[in-house]
Amino acid sequence: MKTNFLGPAASLVQIPLAMLCLSLVVSATASESQSGDKIIPICGLHVSAPAKRDLTAALEFIREALPKAGVNTLILEFDYGFNFQSRPEFADSSALGKDEAQQIAKACREKGIELIPSINCLGHQSWAKRNGRLLEKHPEFDETPGKFPGNEGIYCRSYCPLHPQVHPVLFDLIDELAKACDAKSFHAGMDEVFILADPDCPRCQGKDPAELFAGEVKTLHAHLKEIGCRMWLWGDRFIDGKATKLGKWEASENGTQAAVDRVPKDIVICDWHYEKAPETPQFFANKGFDVVACPWRKPDVALGELAHIRGLRRGHDPSIARRGLGVVQTTWCGFAPFLQAYHAQASGAPLEKNSASEAAHCFITLFQAIRDGPRSGGPR
Repeated sequence: MKTNFLGPAASLVQIPLAMLCLSLVVSATASESQSGDKIIPICGLHVSAPAKRDLTAALEFIREALPKAGVNTLILEFDYGFNFQSRPEFADSSALGKDEAQQIAKACREKGIELIPSINCLGHQSWAKRNGRLLEKHPEFDETPGKFPGNEGIYCRSYCPLHPQVHPVLFDLIDELAKACDAKSFHAGMDEVFILADPDCPRCQGKDPAELFAGEVKTLHAHLKEIGCRMWLWGDRFIDGKATKLGKWEASENGTQAAVDRVPKDIVICDWHYEKAPETPQFFANKGFDVVACPWRKPDVALGELAHIRGLRRGHDPSIARRGLGVVQTTWCGFAPFLQAYHAQASGAPLEKNSASEAAHCFITLFQAIRDGPRSGGPR
């Protein structure tokens, strides 16, 4: 930030005033620096959007449990499970719609929680044998149409980022969901993209995967900026899986990693790691991105990631230190199972060997460590 206190014609009255203003700025900066290891700007939870029947319980959870835990950011993954009206083929009266989303948004506002809706873009367009709703309604968007019958031999399908009609459809859905949630930020997913630049795609064959990935990020980013939303994104495709030895899941081994230097820097990177806590938040901060660390089931990993964020925020270069925004607990078990497991764990029930119970236990441990301050937990 450029501050110009003294002009060439400053008077004797202006000079003391300028000195006072400068003193206040220095004092405020020093105070922030001294307390920077205690301040975690983003304390978030990522969870699937609730089913319509679970709305009342969800609203109670938002109003009661989340503020007590210290959550100030809620990422709700709606994906295509919303009663969309902008594209009739995606209407679903059994799913949450505008009215329910507005109730969630209101509850979040009342408690000072930012609501960030999410739709999986590019990858994760199928699960097991079933295609997701985007490819179910528009099979022509498939990057690999006709290949992999029953989705055998692949993890998840992708849509073709160069299909001329995919973005008009996708943008209508994004716009409607963002507006229903009164969103100022939007999570576009884009993790675990394994199918890209397929040799049989007439549009993508022979192209550089990093250029295709970066191009899709920039296309989505430009649209989100146009509607007043900051882009959030999973970070795995920006990390070199071989150089870091993080592998093909938590990082990329299919050529997308160079995209990290080709996309806008005002994206918030959700840096997820579930087995260990590598120092990748520093990597993203050094690249110019704001970053949140995202654990899942293992409390020791979560505490290690929290320690990395705190360490980053204590750094000597304030322009890098402030990019360590915080942490976001992921769940990956559905809203209702997580809610049930959370209440069980909060009441002292024994830990169960399943995703919901372990995620809830990790969440409680992580947020207790945040409330306790920087002495709790350390790098793992």
